[in-house]
Amino acid sequence: MKYDVRGDKLIVTDAIKSYIDEKLGRLKRYFKEPEKITARVILKVRGRDQIIEVTIPTNLFTLRSEESHYDLYAAIDLVIDKLERQLVKNKSKMQKNASKVKNNEFRFENIDEYEDTEEKRTIVKRKKLDTKPMGEEEAILQMNLVGHDFFIYRDAETNEIDVLYRRKDGNYGIIETK
Repeated sequence: MKYDVRGDKLIVTDAIKSYIDEKLGRLKRYFKEPEKITARVILKVRGRDQIIEVTIPTNLFTLRSEESHYDLYAAIDLVIDKLERQLVKNKSKMQKNASKVKNNEFRFENIDEYEDTEEKRTIVKRKKLDTKPMGEEEAILQMNLVGHDFFIYRDAETNEIDVLYRRKDGNYGIIETK
């Protein structure tokens, strides 16, 4: 597996690169041809927290996780554990999708079956939305009024459905549809 490690307001030392290489190496066994996969790693600092964001794009889907901790090495351990849990937990769903794709990049035999100790999650509520046209500022206000972390609305300028969401850093993001 190849790695693209970048630092944002952080100098990436050889020791950090080596540690990331060692930890991401645990994920190689889940890929048929790991040398064809490039993992993008971004290291950031926000206040006292060290943040690591790992994105691994594949033909089936994009594996992504982000963790923060006051110790960078602990954050690296947490993010790798989280990525591995994602692979294990979603093995059966990934296998079903992989049968539709010619170039399957995963070795499913290396992913242990996930023993779900939690209850099976199901859809328990369904809502219909009447999306009235509004601007971004009104959408932020509406989202804050309903107390959610996201809000779906019709953009007044483009007349397209957009999704407004609150980011972990407290700012907002918008997903625009076509």
